[in-house]
Amino acid sequence: MRSAPPGHETAADGGRASVDVPGRHDLGPIVERFDEAVDLALERLRGRPVLDRVFRTASHVGDFSLVWHTINVLMGIRHRRPRQVVTFAMLIGVESLVVNQGVKRLFRRPRPTVTGEDGLRVRQPTTSSFPSGHASAATFAAGLLARRAGWPLSIAIRTSAAVVGMSRAYVRIHHASDVAAGFITGAALLTGTRRLATRFGANRMI
Repeated sequence: MRSAPPGHETAADGGRASVDVPGRHDLGPIVERFDEAVDLALERLRGRPVLDRVFRTASHVGDFSLVWHTINVLMGIRHRRPRQVVTFAMLIGVESLVVNQGVKRLFRRPRPTVTGEDGLRVRQPTTSSFPSGHASAATFAAGLLARRAGWPLSIAIRTSAAVVGMSRAYVRIHHASDVAAGFITGAALLTGTRRLATRFGANRMI
């Protein structure tokens, strides 16, 4: 049986009593309740070997957008479109800069853990918890790659993006609201990028 994770302790009657989790109170009571509810739901899944392995691996391959760069290069080789490969690499770099050195600096929210839940250790991040850079990059990258891939590969890419984003809450390196905000941030940056590409007639480049 798993011991209660940081932020939860088992009550005498068999229920769970919430204790302080770093950063959980920073965005108000509504967000706090959301984060606690999602974390409790995920705690019922943690400790299952297959799920632990899937989400821990997803979190690792999302570091530095490794999985998205890999897919980008493979698609570029397959379709023989080197310009799209270079453009994607530049865009994901700009996305990372905006999120990690821009948006995150506005919040400076502490993470729920330093290197992840026990048994689900991941790389120790140096940036603020809010929003999730993994979730933002996954949404942004998947939107660009899925368009190039077409069906049915696009479904696999978007599903992978969702798993990478959710993995951050699963391993407890992010609050659930960080992940939700990351998905929204990535979608907003993707929309902005597409509009700029359309305005300047550069749709074929992305």
